[in-house]
Amino acid sequence: MKFKKLLAAVAAGLMMSSLAACGSTSGSSPETSADTSADTPAAAAGEDNSDKILKVGVKDAVIGFGYKDPLSGEYSGLEIELAKKIADSLGYKDVEFTTVTAATRTELLDSGDLDCVLATFTITDERKKSWDFSTAYYTDAVTVLVETADGITNIDGLVGKKIGVSTGSTSAYALVKAMSEKGLLGDYVIPESSADFDISSFSEGGTSFEQFGDYPAISNAMTAGTVDAFCVDKSILATYKSDDRQYIEDTFSPQEYGVATKKDSPLSAPIDELIKTWLGDGTIDGLISEYGLN
Repeated sequence: MKFKKLLAAVAAGLMMSSLAACGSTSGSSPETSADTSADTPAAAAGEDNSDKILKVGVKDAVIGFGYKDPLSGEYSGLEIELAKKIADSLGYKDVEFTTVTAATRTELLDSGDLDCVLATFTITDERKKSWDFSTAYYTDAVTVLVETADGITNIDGLVGKKIGVSTGSTSAYALVKAMSEKGLLGDYVIPESSADFDISSFSEGGTSFEQFGDYPAISNAMTAGTVDAFCVDKSILATYKSDDRQYIEDTFSPQEYGVATKKDSPLSAPIDELIKTWLGDGTIDGLISEYGLN
């Protein structure tokens, strides 16, 4: 299974690879089994993409979703396969991948450097005001990874701790909301949306956050002891779990991942139609199983 092979190489991969700079790309010429017959959304809309390259933003250090092999330079994962299938189904001659982070994916989408983003991008009402999202192809939940030796087993143990999160993510807001609902933050009033949450000034009961540009940096900071915990979606944390690390018991804030496109992009409706089709016919379930994500 691809997932198991990748797990064997992850330690070396994370040491050798670093996230590509904004706008850098790595192209591929994949062979896919997707049907490009006349009943595809692109054909139905009369679009001719045969001389175009679909530019897709993806992660490169999230095993099972988007992972770039440091030796071969090849990308693999659920989101990589979906991107290839989208390109093939919509008649593109090729697909080109750009590594993105939570902080850069929307900038590159807005600038036109990317046509779409498949990068563990959570659908929220606030984000839908700025970008289009497909129907969710995967649902996860936020949790926290800690060092086993620290004895933290649930969110109660995070009071007074410094927690590492990715810049531009909604993980900190999700955790603060969960802690607040459990009465762990005293009289703190949680903002109505993540857009109103000021992570840089948050410090209740000694609990605080530090933002990092990528996931490996958070993991390294936890190893060095500069942060006490690592908060993000559980499927992402799986890459950084080990015998010396464990998840806390709590999960919260279900995270639905969708394909993001620019607002009113001509790609939005065709991509959504494809995702719905693949959810209905079992294609996505098969990929989820193939990459060990269920």
